[in-house]
Amino acid sequence: MREVPVSKITETVERLFIEANYHLPPDMVSVLETGEQEEQNPVARSVLRTILENRLVASEGRFPLCQDCGMAVVFIDMGQEAAVTGGNLEDAVNEGVRRAYDKGYLRKSIVGEPLFERKNTGDNTPAIIHVRVVHGDRVTITAAPKGAGSENMSALAMLSPAAGPEGLERFVLDTVRKAGPNPCPPIVVGIGVGSDFEGVAELAKRALLRPAGSSGSHPKYAALEAELLRKINELGIGAAGYGGTVTALGVNIEWAPTHIACMPVAVNLCCHANRHCSAEI
Repeated sequence: MREVPVSKITETVERLFIEANYHLPPDMVSVLETGEQEEQNPVARSVLRTILENRLVASEGRFPLCQDCGMAVVFIDMGQEAAVTGGNLEDAVNEGVRRAYDKGYLRKSIVGEPLFERKNTGDNTPAIIHVRVVHGDRVTITAAPKGAGSENMSALAMLSPAAGPEGLERFVLDTVRKAGPNPCPPIVVGIGVGSDFEGVAELAKRALLRPAGSSGSHPKYAALEAELLRKINELGIGAAGYGGTVTALGVNIEWAPTHIACMPVAVNLCCHANRHCSAEI
C-alpha cells in the first residue's frame, strides 16, 4: 500500500486551481484559433480574437482568465492501493481550495446555505468533490473551476427510451437555443447519457474534461457529436451572441449503462474558458 500524505493533496489542489484560473488549456487555445480563422462574421471574429488576447494577458501576467473564478469542482481518481494518511481527504481538498483562492487573488463565490441567507463562505469552499476508485497506487487530481453563467444554462431530462437519438438531439439543441448568449459562447457542450438521475449529471460534467476537438471512442457517439456540433453552429448564436458560425467549439458525450425503463440525458454547458488542470501524485 502506497501512502499519500494529505499535505501533498492540499499542495496539489492549491497549485492546480491557481494554474487552471490563469491558463487556458492548449486544446482550448487551438480550437479558439481555428474558430477565429473560420468565422465569417467580422464582429464575432473580433470577439474570438479578443478572447485569445485575453488568455495571453492572463497567462503572461498571471491574472484570472475571468472575473468568475468558479465553483471549485474536483475530480479524484484514487488508486485502490493508495492510502491517504495524516488526515481527511475532503478536508485536505478544501484546504487546498482555500489557499488557492486566497493566494491567487481569485474571486470567492460560494454561499453556504443556498436559499435563505446566502452568506458567502469567504474562501470558496466547500469544493464539489467527485471520487472514483481506479487500479494502481497513484492519485490523479483534476481541478475544474466552473463559472455560474454557463452552469445556470445547463439542463437535465429523464427521457423515455423511445425518444432515441432524435429525442436526445432535440433536447440538446433546445437547451443551447434557450441558453443563447448567456453561457458566454463559444461554448463546449458536455453531454451525459445513461446512469441515473445524479449519475448522468456527473457524466456531462466529466465530458467537459475531454480534449476539445477529440471524438468519442464509440463510432455512433462520435458521429452524433459531429452532427450535434454542426447543428449547434447552424443556430447562428455565435461568439458572445453576435451571430456567426462558431457557437460551439466542441460537443463531448460520455455514456454509462442505465435501467431498461429510462434514458437520462444531461447537458452541462461551459463557456469558452473551459478551465481544467490535472496532476498525478
